[in-house]
Amino acid sequence: MKVGILGGGQLSRMLALAGIPLGFDFCFYEPSLENGVSQLGQVIQKPYSDIEALASFIESCDVITYENENIPVETATLIAKCKPLHPNTKALKTTQDRLLEKTMFDHLSIPTVAYQAIDSKATLENFLKLHGSPIVLKKRRQGYDGKGQCKINSMQDIIELSNDFLNDAIAEQFIAFDREISIIAVKGINGDCRYYDICQNYHEKGILHHTQNKIDDPMFNTAKIYVDKVIQHLDYVGCISFEFFQKGTQLFANEIAPRVHNSGHWTIEGAQTSQFENHLRAITGMGLGNTASTDHFQMFNLLGAIPDKEGMMNYDFVHLHDYQKIAKPGRKVGHITLLLSKDTTEQKEKFLKECLNKVI
Repeated sequence: MKVGILGGGQLSRMLALAGIPLGFDFCFYEPSLENGVSQLGQVIQKPYSDIEALASFIESCDVITYENENIPVETATLIAKCKPLHPNTKALKTTQDRLLEKTMFDHLSIPTVAYQAIDSKATLENFLKLHGSPIVLKKRRQGYDGKGQCKINSMQDIIELSNDFLNDAIAEQFIAFDREISIIAVKGINGDCRYYDICQNYHEKGILHHTQNKIDDPMFNTAKIYVDKVIQHLDYVGCISFEFFQKGTQLFANEIAPRVHNSGHWTIEGAQTSQFENHLRAITGMGLGNTASTDHFQMFNLLGAIPDKEGMMNYDFVHLHDYQKIAKPGRKVGHITLLLSKDTTEQKEKFLKECLNKVI
């Protein structure tokens, strides 16, 4: 079976690495010149507007998925008319627009912070007066890793704000949360649904710095109820990530990713079946694998550069993933997963100081 993936970045790369041992072939449709999948399958480097190239891609694949939610809905709609597309266009359309996503949360009675569509400085000023400072202003579309958003602390901030930012934006109430968590679920074509451990996430400048799976987390059941509502509403197939802010014992929905997710990279070493393998199992009609974790793990994103590989091999609890990307400041170029245990506590602190602190 040939799986088509829209995108050629690290998520596509890890999907292919998980799928090749299962016997899948891959074709990637990647508009940009750079990709990290050229050795893992056929790559079609064309814009989404190239109907002829897109038709060739569709024809060559048995089932199609995507690695990010910034795919044009028109492209997804065309694909879905010809071949199975998972997750579906409803999920794509909802999750690529923050306002539609928040509206869905309200419809499903999933708690979220106060929000409002913003189209002028006047509406933003009224929202600030109503909810107090600070508030967060976000572009409705295309934002990721902290991009396309800013914190508003005063009326002066609004006065100095570019009018371009106000075009198609959403304002959200800021809450002093206790922690950020996420849950990844996977649903198969046959309706079977499974869940990975809650992850506690730590961000710096809007980018995930590191995450840790939390076995038997007390918020698991609440998060599961909310993600089940979304899966049912969207008629969802595949992996889905749901991010929350936790304040006390209450969860506030932040956002959904209709795909495999950065906070689930630890599952490659840390779960019986990784999120990448299970996503492929789900969209191709195979039975889902066991999502149980095997231990406690931490995953650190590597930004801008990869540490000394030879030095890292001195630590048997360290697993390095190199995305084969051109190094650029602030860019995710790989990740490291650490096995946590009492025996490695001292070694882990040494490793973090000697290796990770040099590049993160």
